[in-house]
Amino acid sequence: MGRMYTVEFEGTTVANASGTVDLFEITPADDLPCTVHALFLSVSSELGDAAEEILRIRVIRGHVTSGSGGTATTPRPLVFGDSAAGFSAETLNTTIASTGTVNNLHSDGFNVRSGFPLVLTPEMRWGVTQANTTLVVRLMAAVSDDVTMSGTLYVEELG
Repeated sequence: MGRMYTVEFEGTTVANASGTVDLFEITPADDLPCTVHALFLSVSSELGDAAEEILRIRVIRGHVTSGSGGTATTPRPLVFGDSAAGFSAETLNTTIASTGTVNNLHSDGFNVRSGFPLVLTPEMRWGVTQANTTLVVRLMAAVSDDVTMSGTLYVEELG
């Protein structure tokens, strides 16, 4: 087993005007492939039936051009005192990653009132290497109205 890290954002506004957003972007370092173990997403601002909506997400591997308009996010080791991650991470890119030969790995939707907890079994984990460049978790369409979101991605770095 490699080293485990979290990449997260908390209580951040995702605006209707943003349209499609890359919630997470992971770019592995040379010879240090990454595997995603779990993904958690939640919305804390949409309370009540009138505000209910289903958000569509997709996990995509293979974009060459990184997104922009987001935040460079430092992966945090789960083991205290472990070394810094070699991979780079960004959250909430409002200009999504593009170009390259992409593979859609997972498509889903979640109700904003229930959140999206997904823990992947070993056989189902999403992997990415420097050769296939980037893994993104993308919000596939604009939210109906501005929402406050939080999310955590659990990433293993091998090598």
